[in-house]
Amino acid sequence: MHLKKKHVFATSIAALLAGLSIFTGITAATKAQAVKKNSTYLVGMEANYPPFNWTQQDNSNGAVPIQGSNLYANGYDVQMSKLIAKKLGKKVVVAKTEWDGLLPALTSGRINAIIAGMTPTPEREKTIDFTSAYYNSKQIVVVNKNSKFASAKNLKDFKGAKLTAQLSTVQYGLIDQIKGAIKEPAMKDFASMRVALESKTIDGYVAELPEGLSMATADPNAKYVDLSVKGGFKLNTKESQEAIGLKKNDPLEGKINQILAGISLKKRTQLMQNAVINQPKSDSQGNWFINIWKQYGIMLISGILMTLLLAIVGTGVGFVIGLLIGIVRTIPRPKKRAKRWSINFINWLLSVYIEIFRGTPMIVQAAVFYYGAAQVFNINFDRTTSALIIVSINTGAYLAEIIRGGIISIDQGQFEAASSLGMTHFQQMRKIVLPQAVRNSIPAVTNEFIVNIKDTSVLSIISVSELFFTGSTIAGQNFQFFHTYLTISLIYLVMTFTITRIFHLVEKHLEGPKNYDLMTNEFQVATPKIKGE
Repeated sequence: MHLKKKHVFATSIAALLAGLSIFTGITAATKAQAVKKNSTYLVGMEANYPPFNWTQQDNSNGAVPIQGSNLYANGYDVQMSKLIAKKLGKKVVVAKTEWDGLLPALTSGRINAIIAGMTPTPEREKTIDFTSAYYNSKQIVVVNKNSKFASAKNLKDFKGAKLTAQLSTVQYGLIDQIKGAIKEPAMKDFASMRVALESKTIDGYVAELPEGLSMATADPNAKYVDLSVKGGFKLNTKESQEAIGLKKNDPLEGKINQILAGISLKKRTQLMQNAVINQPKSDSQGNWFINIWKQYGIMLISGILMTLLLAIVGTGVGFVIGLLIGIVRTIPRPKKRAKRWSINFINWLLSVYIEIFRGTPMIVQAAVFYYGAAQVFNINFDRTTSALIIVSINTGAYLAEIIRGGIISIDQGQFEAASSLGMTHFQQMRKIVLPQAVRNSIPAVTNEFIVNIKDTSVLSIISVSELFFTGSTIAGQNFQFFHTYLTISLIYLVMTFTITRIFHLVEKHLEGPKNYDLMTNEFQVATPKIKGE
């Protein structure tokens, strides 16, 4: 029971300092953004859809920087972006964003344009404006070369096929034109569809011709069926086009359309051919595990560090939040009416906070905070800062109840003894209750830390480059889905195992020695013997 108060509050102070460091760069970042705003054209894309766009580790073949990282983006979309930005007198920087996050990123002002192979559908045109087309494509179905659908010639030949496409795309709607086809749930990205096709959980997926060329080049077991010919898909001209997405009434729309009109079909064809040639290729020689680390080691280490940063800061700051809420929510009921109402109101607010953040998924909280703060309040936090805030607040809601449970589990007699000595509530907490409550809560805090390491994967909704997001990017480039995700799983296992062992050592240290004698005092140097022994 002799746990000194410094053991409790050292962690709290360190966590507070870590939490404060989240916000120190906001002002500087805002000023830097203002300086660069006029010279930078921020383009949103997945950077995970070759040959349109992909992620690479250097600036070879004309790649451009990805915002907030030491990585680069390349592909047809990137090269088109560079041509447009050059005429506008700007430099391109890519905002690597998940497909579902592109529209809110544009409408909230986080990016200047979407150049990501997006089709100008009527639904999207209600939210944003589109330029004239910068690419015209054919619709195809990617299948396994040895499947019965590999010889298909028209829509009828796909009767009974399990088909899918990317979420919120024209291609997913086209499956309805195939009578007898089994429409599988839409998938969030092409990496997921490639995995599904490789594992044969689907028979094929609908995409555009460049994706078919890319997949056939990277995977010798895949081929595509062109369904833009007679007997194929029926769609209007716009549904076969890719255009640039802009905010409503963007003053640069006219200028960009003029630039696009000046780019010849020959130039566009050449750019796509170069993209297919330059897209990332996996090293299939030798040990796959060594090859992945050799080719993508820097990206993996970066993802690991980001995951650990989010988990450590989120758990540390969340612990402090939970500690403070636990103290406040266990304040004895005051006798004075005004104070009693004040305490009740504060407890009500804290209860609302806890219920909201424990009752909603963190993936939803991240999307609402990141995009909502910019769209509603015009506050632009960067992705990392937003992620740290969300993880910290979310963790605080869970740990608040854990700490409160630890406090009320302390024997009531200790509270009464402390009160009889004239101690205030906060003195009781600091000197008697919290050292015991925190020690008892260590297993639950450990569990929350491990959960945070794994749950940071949901932050891919705001494109934070943590470990899972990085792994998905790598899998989309090397087409070695099983090997890449197995590597990611092993890394998660090593991290959680290590953290568990570290917290076990901390818990053992806080327990103190077990071989002490309660009868021993400064006048006793040995345990008295009982007569008859």
